[in-house]
Amino acid sequence: MSITTEFLRHPVLTGAIAPSSRRLAEAMTTGLGLEHARTVVELGPGTGVFTEAVLHRLRPGARLVAVELNERLAAPLRARYGRGPVTVVRDSAEALSSHVDGPVDVVVSGLPWTAMPAARQERILDQVTAVLAPEGRFTTFAYGYTAWTPPARRFAASLRERFAVVTRGPLIWPNVPPAFVHRAALPLVPAGKVRCGQSAAAVS
Repeated sequence: MSITTEFLRHPVLTGAIAPSSRRLAEAMTTGLGLEHARTVVELGPGTGVFTEAVLHRLRPGARLVAVELNERLAAPLRARYGRGPVTVVRDSAEALSSHVDGPVDVVVSGLPWTAMPAARQERILDQVTAVLAPEGRFTTFAYGYTAWTPPARRFAASLRERFAVVTRGPLIWPNVPPAFVHRAALPLVPAGKVRCGQSAAAVS
């Protein structure tokens, strides 16, 4: 299934006009501690470019939960990775916490944040911080031409509200379009809320 075809069918849902490059996949997955992770989540895996990069780094026994809303993209992923360490879930990222049963070490996202309404951005980021382990990490990307748009600035501000450490990498020119990577670590959970798999008594 072509990501370009899906973009033409559902531009807002798909977001990407072309598959991510290997250079972007490397930038998205380097330095996250994937080699030591037990549970990793991928949001919006699309055609599996980031999935391959994640699996290349995972140790034996680790698992990857890939959440893809578009069944036209989820079905080929399921056929390709349906056995072994990968679970492909056809659902919205807004339902992430219902598909993991414990703390997640790393969340890798290919979602089109700048194409989302503000409320959906917030709901998904709340799900991400809810499932991440205290030392967990989150990585995603954005196209360079969107960097100064209101949705992109809003998303960057939302990351700073939810993580103790937020960085932005350099523009990766070989990608089409050129893109940069957001990294975030040490998720902050609002008072009164608990992480996925953690009881309220454990934090009281």
